Parts: sequence; C-alpha cells; structure tokens
Amino acid sequence: MTAVAGRLDQRVLVLNRLWQPVNIIGLRRALSLLFRERASVIYADEGSHRVYPAAEWVSHSRANPPPESEAIRSPSLALRPPRIILLAAYDKVPRREIRYSRRNVYLRDNHNCQYCGRKFSDEELNLDHVVPRDRGGVTSWENIVTACIRCNAKKANRLPTQAGMTLQRAPQRPKWRMLMSASLTAQEMDLWREFLDVAPSGELPWKA
Repeated sequence: MTAVAGRLDQRVLVLNRLWQPVNIIGLRRALSLLFRERASVIYADEGSHRVYPAAEWVSHSRANPPPESEAIRSPSLALRPPRIILLAAYDKVPRREIRYSRRNVYLRDNHNCQYCGRKFSDEELNLDHVVPRDRGGVTSWENIVTACIRCNAKKANRLPTQAGMTLQRAPQRPKWRMLMSASLTAQEMDLWREFLDVAPSGELPWKA
C-alpha cells in the first residue's frame, strides 16, 4: 500500500489506551502501527467515537471510500487515512522535558505579546527578560516572555512595574501537551480538540 508523497506529511495523533494524547507521528508510522496490530483507528461518527482495528478499518474504507485527494491506494483498495490512533498496550503519559528555545517560547505564548496582548508574526517579536539580566534575571522559562518590538523597546532595561506595564500572564515552564496544542494546524485543532488542551475559541488555556 502506498500513499501519495504529499499525504505522507499528514500527522496522526496517538492516544494511549486510556485515551490520553502521548505523541503526534507521521502517517507512514501510524499505518505501520495499525497493520502490525499495535494500534487501532479512532473515528468520530455521529457524535461518538468508534474504534477500528486494521481489518475493520479496511472494511470501513471499502464501504465508505475516501475522496481521491485523501486516498491511500493499493491495487485493490482506497484506504481512508487515519487521523487518530489508539495504542493497544501503552497506558503511560511520557514525561518530556521541553527544550527552552525561542520558537518554543513563541508557541507557549501563542505568538501574543505578553504586554499589549496582540498577536504578531515571528519577525515582529522579541524575547524579553521580565527581570532584566543586570538585576539578576536569568534566561529561563519563568523569566522570559514574548514581546512585540514596540513593547520590548518601551520596557527597555526595567521591571514591568517601573515601565508602567503589566504582564498578560506570569511566565511558566510549559508542559508537553500545551506546546503540542500550540503547534497544531487549524484542521488538526478541529479534529483533535477534545483530546487536547484547546479551548473552543482555539486559544490555549494557561494550564497543561
């Protein structure tokens, strides 16, 4: 069975057997887990979720052929691509240490300036030390926030209170699920919302 190259970029949400999100993987890996009987497909159907092992997912695909633009084809089958899979045995939630980086800070703060509250592109954002470095502030999750260029310049080398500015939220170390939610496309957010920490508005809650 083969997938058109573009479809291999599709991502699949992985749930443990307690229906908790544990990973996002590529389509090729998801199909491998499915046909090795290490996972089943979760499919939303009329307000509920059905679980399909590999053989049943094949039958479902035959009875409900996917659009040509989505089909994963073999000589005899147009398979529907899974978007959520459920692991058969794994029941843990991996402990992941989120790497501190500029990109991950932007994801944590949802690309919003933590002073004016507006959303900006990467090019319009800076990282700001809430407590400036020359006052003992360190470069850490708990002391770095996303700031637009204008607010960053206004605050300068001062504490927020000294600059007459207020943080939208106190910075904190994100958990993996929060950061994973922040990286979703609009389609993924819609498909996976109920399994992740994503509010109905699409905004990320400040909890993980």
